[in-house]
Amino acid sequence: MTRFSPAPRVGPKEGRRERHPRRRIVDAIFYVVRTECAWRQLPKDFTPWPTAY
Repeated sequence: MTRFSPAPRVGPKEGRRERHPRRRIVDAIFYVVRTECAWRQLPKDFTPWPTAY
């Protein structure tokens, strides 16, 4: 299976925690592609549109 994004970092020195789960970001991208809506019209169920964009 191909990964679309790098693996999350783990450990004390590996950076901060992710603010939004990657799955929600990918779901938002697929939603925009499937429905052909504008990024700013993403429903509030997804991550904020600038994050997914």
